[in-house]
Amino acid sequence: MEINRQNCIGLLAGTLFAAVTVSSLAEDSAALAKLSAADLAGAIFDNPSTLVIESENEDEGEGGPILDFTSLKASDGKFASGVYKAGPQVFEIDEPYGVDEFMFFLEGSVTLTPMGGDPVIISAGEAVTIPKEWRGRWESEGYRKIWVIYSADGSGL
Repeated sequence: MEINRQNCIGLLAGTLFAAVTVSSLAEDSAALAKLSAADLAGAIFDNPSTLVIESENEDEGEGGPILDFTSLKASDGKFASGVYKAGPQVFEIDEPYGVDEFMFFLEGSVTLTPMGGDPVIISAGEAVTIPKEWRGRWESEGYRKIWVIYSADGSGL
């Protein structure tokens, strides 16, 4: 079944709204985790709570810093969502991934090659969900994504 970009964005928005609503039920004072169009275009990374991680590739003149903004962390510590931006990356995931993660790519692409499997390319406007047991190779020339993570024990958030 083919899912167009509007349906995918609607599904993502519904998922985020449901998560925020569930979180809001636990705390009457919980705030909505709205991300505007400008935020998703990159303005969110100007927020002082953005985590800046120096890329391992920076010494080679590529990569640049990785930017990670967490828009919501559930009160039970098992669910989080946010926006992430990274330059060129290539790495092997030899141990199981560790979390269940949904990713919607706003810009760029990533090639995921499961151990013993064929490469899968996820481009801007497309989404992928990686289960916590996944292992394989991650390759990208750079991307910006919305991420939603679930972790039963709260690790990896």
